[in-house]
Amino acid sequence: MSWGEGLAVVVGATGGIGAALLDRLNAEWGEAAVIGLSRRGEPALDLLDEARIAATAAHVQAASVARGRPLRLVVDATGFLHGEGMQPEKSWRQLDARHMAHAFAINAIGPALLMKHFLPLLPREGGSVFATLSAKVGSIGGNRLGGWYSYRASKAALNQLVRTASVELARGRPQAVCVALHPGTVDTGLSASFAKTGLTVHTPEQAAQNLCAVLRGLTPADNGGFLDWQGQPLPW
Repeated sequence: MSWGEGLAVVVGATGGIGAALLDRLNAEWGEAAVIGLSRRGEPALDLLDEARIAATAAHVQAASVARGRPLRLVVDATGFLHGEGMQPEKSWRQLDARHMAHAFAINAIGPALLMKHFLPLLPREGGSVFATLSAKVGSIGGNRLGGWYSYRASKAALNQLVRTASVELARGRPQAVCVALHPGTVDTGLSASFAKTGLTVHTPEQAAQNLCAVLRGLTPADNGGFLDWQGQPLPW
């Protein structure tokens, strides 16, 4: 993907992977070409508040015009696996409506609203990418172990949302790509407690390097895809 003199946005820029992506893109693109968005940023972006999502999209659009840089890249590095007393379920006996609703709000509905407000900002000409971090465990075809009901289901829902949005995106922006990316297992607060012995675990910096390499290699043929950190397709 050739970015030209574009603008890049990282959503979730204070998280483990998001912060590393922000640093990497700052180094590659220059700080004037990169905007980091988060709940603690200005303007604040909260995936649970559509009005704030719309406000940050307007902020990005204004920055794009002011800097003379079309929006070429949006990377959504948000996600929820555990916290606030909620843990991944090992059995259906642990299913809880509040946990499931929160997982879907952060992992599926929030990114869908990002698509709603940011995809229209991508230019109609030239290459551009909207990428959201999914997870290999969101693969229905690859599910052999069970468990993690809320996380698996919400990431599977995210994959379907990406696929659906990609169809609409291609109609008006044939060179744009909307894609779901699996970053691998990364040493962050989200996954640190669940990394299995013998599993390859990447540092956030390694994950950012890998993801940026995948992003650079995307073509319109990848629109609507579900890819791992090496750029290889994953089963739905």
